[in-house]
Amino acid sequence: MKNKIKFSLLITCTIFMFSHCIGQININKISNKVKSQIPKQKKEGSSALSNDQVIKGLKEALNVGVNKGSEQASAIGGFLKNDLIRIPFPPEAKAVRDKAMQWGLDTKVEKFERTLNEAAEEACKTAAPIFINAIKNMSVSDGFKILKGSDNAATNYLREQTNTELYNLFLPEVKKAIEKVKLTAYWEPLVKKYNQSTRISGKESIETDLNKYVTERAVLGLFKLVAIQEKEIRKNPMKRTSDILKKVFSSLDP
Repeated sequence: MKNKIKFSLLITCTIFMFSHCIGQININKISNKVKSQIPKQKKEGSSALSNDQVIKGLKEALNVGVNKGSEQASAIGGFLKNDLIRIPFPPEAKAVRDKAMQWGLDTKVEKFERTLNEAAEEACKTAAPIFINAIKNMSVSDGFKILKGSDNAATNYLREQTNTELYNLFLPEVKKAIEKVKLTAYWEPLVKKYNQSTRISGKESIETDLNKYVTERAVLGLFKLVAIQEKEIRKNPMKRTSDILKKVFSSLDP
C-alpha cells in the first residue's frame, strides 16, 4: 500500500514538473515574440529629431567650418602653401605670364603670384563674420534632406543660396587687401609690357580685373575649407564639439 502511494506521488510530481516546463517554454516563446515586435530603441541622441533641430545642427556645423576655414585661409601661407586653394596666375592672362617668362621676368611673375595669394589671405581675416551672418540668415526648408545628403551637402547649400551675396560683401574687403599688399604694383608692369608688344603684333590687349579674380577665388577657397570641416564633423564624433552637433550627427553613425 505504501509503495502504491509513493508511486502515485512520483507520477503526480513528474506530471506537475513536466507541465511546468511546458508552460515555461510557452511563456518564453510568447515573451520572445512580443520582444521581437517591439521596435528597437534608436541610438541615443538620434531619436525624435525635429527638422528645427537638424537645421540648428547644420548651421552649427557650418559655423564651425567657417571659423576654422577662415582661420586657416587667413594664416601666413594659408592660400599660397595650400595646393587645394592656391590662387594661380589668372588663366585668361596666361599669355602675359608666358611672355614675361620669355623676357626673363621670372622673379616678377613669382612675386605677383605670391602677392596674389597674400591678398586673399588678408581679405579672409574679415571673412568669418560675413559668412556667419549669411549662415544665420540662411533659410532651410528640409534639414533632413541636407543631413542625409553628401558629405558637403550643407556647404553646397550655403554656396547655392548665398554665393552672390557673399561675393558682393567680400569684394570691398578684397579691394582693401589688394591695396594693402600692393598687388597692382606687380601686375601693372607685366600687363603694360605685354600690351605694348601686342600693339605691334596686332593681338588683343589684356585687362584682367584682379579684384574680381581674387574675390571669386577667395570665396571658392573658403567654401572648400568649410566643406572639409563639414565632412570631418559628419565622419568623426570627436569633431562634434557641442551638444547639438552630437545629437544631430550621431544619427549618421553606422
